[in-house]
Amino acid sequence: MDGDMSNLLIRNGRVIDPSQGMDKSADVLIENGRVAAIGNGLTAPNGKTIDATGQIVCPGLIDIHVHLREPGNEDAETIASGSAAAAAGGFTSIACMPNTQPALDNEAMVEFVFRQAARAGLCNVYPIGAITKRREGKELAEMGQMVRAGAVGFSDDGAGVADPAVMLRALQYAKMFDRPIIQHCEDASLAEGGAMNAGPTALRLGLPGIPAMAEEMMIQRDLLLAANTQARYHVAHISTAGAVQMVREGKRRKIQVTTEVCPHHLLLTDDCCDTYDTNYKMNPPLRSEADVEACIAGVADGTIDCLVTDHAPHDRARKELDFQNAPFGIVGLEVALGLFVKALVTPGHLDWPGLIARMTVNPARVLGLAKGTLGVGSDGDVTIIDPNRSWTVDPTEFRSLSRNCPYEGWELRGRAMQTVVGGRVVFDLATAAPPVAVA
Repeated sequence: MDGDMSNLLIRNGRVIDPSQGMDKSADVLIENGRVAAIGNGLTAPNGKTIDATGQIVCPGLIDIHVHLREPGNEDAETIASGSAAAAAGGFTSIACMPNTQPALDNEAMVEFVFRQAARAGLCNVYPIGAITKRREGKELAEMGQMVRAGAVGFSDDGAGVADPAVMLRALQYAKMFDRPIIQHCEDASLAEGGAMNAGPTALRLGLPGIPAMAEEMMIQRDLLLAANTQARYHVAHISTAGAVQMVREGKRRKIQVTTEVCPHHLLLTDDCCDTYDTNYKMNPPLRSEADVEACIAGVADGTIDCLVTDHAPHDRARKELDFQNAPFGIVGLEVALGLFVKALVTPGHLDWPGLIARMTVNPARVLGLAKGTLGVGSDGDVTIIDPNRSWTVDPTEFRSLSRNCPYEGWELRGRAMQTVVGGRVVFDLATAAPPVAVA
């Protein structure tokens, strides 16, 4: 994304850049959209200056698992509104999943995403192409053509690739193009019709369950295939203790496996579904307290590489259906940073450099993006965070077009104050205009 060509000086911040092992008080100078220098006493005679005293200055946050709903469901979100939500949450780069209507399964659709993102001009948007045509799990999509158009990875997210032969071929092709396969790990035959985690709460509520085994069986199969092909394999939105242990073991065996976790699988359990509130309905579902503890431990020990939102907007009418029939998913871009601080930093599982690594350099590596660093010459994508800023979640203030969020009224600490993309301030909390009202 092109920034304007003026200079920007960010002064007196705590500069945390895990890609360089950096955590020090310094200034950051951006010239012509790129990082020009990090040091003390820098000047930018013709540029804008931001005083970041008491704040963290880090590479722009990256979310590699976002749903933007365009094309096909623009009432819930558009690439422009999702980009605005991302910028407000401190994200300078996001990767969008292909489960749109029609699916992102060809070159023209990938190009469409880039075009709409450039028109919005708020953050970098990287399309993830579908593994199979129409995400039907049968015939491989034109992966080579999508790579040529700029697809950064492949996923049938929302549907696991059930056929092992199709998955094997997908991994072989992905290796050839040096792109990761991002799998929605769910065995449909075990999970079909399920609305929440299988367990005592589901039994009590009379709701059909999605067992942890549905996630774990697919991961186990795919790790065999990934070991065979030596391809890069990424487990989307991990949620169970067994799954975390499988990835940990896969890494020990030198399989090229990575994974990610969402805030809700670190902060909420299936007990939240007690009131039949559909804002707690997501896929993978909220799991048990033991699963939450295992996910937190997996983040802390590096088994889980990335922190993501799985931002999944839905319009109010659809989420107001009964629990069984309402769609899965919640929005997360604008609250993620504060939620991850609450789940991981405040209790002492991670320090700030550890959190930022999992939201910058690690996701950039998974997708092979030239992002996630403040190295001299790199893109001037920066997030300025006030780690002590207390705030209350109010979905009516979201830039997203959707409000399906279970965190209303939560008190959080830590917030993005400014978001800088290519040297251009695309969000400033102090001067941000209120979002457009949503019916």
